Amino acid sequence: MRSYLALLVFCGLVGGCASPAKVPTSILVSPADISVKAAAAMTEGERLFRSSNWAGAAQAYQAAATQQPSLAEAHYNWAVSLDRMGNKAEAKKHYLEAANLAPGNKVIWDSPPLRETGLNHNLRQKSYLDPTPGQRF
Repeated sequence: MRSYLALLVFCGLVGGCASPAKVPTSILVSPADISVKAAAAMTEGERLFRSSNWAGAAQAYQAAATQQPSLAEAHYNWAVSLDRMGNKAEAKKHYLEAANLAPGNKVIWDSPPLRETGLNHNLRQKSYLDPTPGQRF
């Protein structure tokens, strides 16, 4: 009985350690050196995102990216908002744009379509943030 219990505990520990990391669901904060209009759009996007208004947040982040096209955080946050809405194809474009604009940003490069599976993410999932079938968190 004791060996059975030890085996059960061991399997639980191994399985817990082997499970994939939880997908980040947060947005990035605005850097200090952005234009006033882009900063206002980013602030509005953050407010809308936190209230789960994904469409409104996506529009605000789009406005920020339009005001300052080199703002990687706007593209990343726009992608996360689109992803929450289930628009994976459009989200992927902005995850990639953010990665191109911020080659050293680990948070951006760990985004769902760029992580370990590379760019071959399962496009049948509604969102990059949804777990793969059989995946446990």
